[in-house]
Amino acid sequence: MRRRRGTGRPITRATLETLAERITGGQARDLASQLPQELRGLVARPTEDPERFGLADFFERVQSRAGVDRQVATDGARAVLDTLRESVRAKEYWDAVDQLPQEFWQLTGPRPERLQTRRVGT
Repeated sequence: MRRRRGTGRPITRATLETLAERITGGQARDLASQLPQELRGLVARPTEDPERFGLADFFERVQSRAGVDRQVATDGARAVLDTLRESVRAKEYWDAVDQLPQEFWQLTGPRPERLQTRRVGT
């Protein structure tokens, strides 16, 4: 991952704030309850309705908020979401991901249950 020194905190903040805008307020609060105290305020939101925007806009928002170039924002957002997936209960993470359009799977991967193997000849 190409990353400039000192970009970890701004990218973490920008990614969590942007994710919170894209999911429902209830789901954002559920995620926030699983995070360390210093990160909870970045995810909890007062409104229930999520904003509708795609993956390109997600990266643009992260880039703008963090003050980094597009590649650093993309790599950083992916790293933050990977860490989030490992840090919170699986149910909370996948409930949030399920609220995102399929194009976000480039960033999050699909829910494991959606990756079912097909048997040949069935």
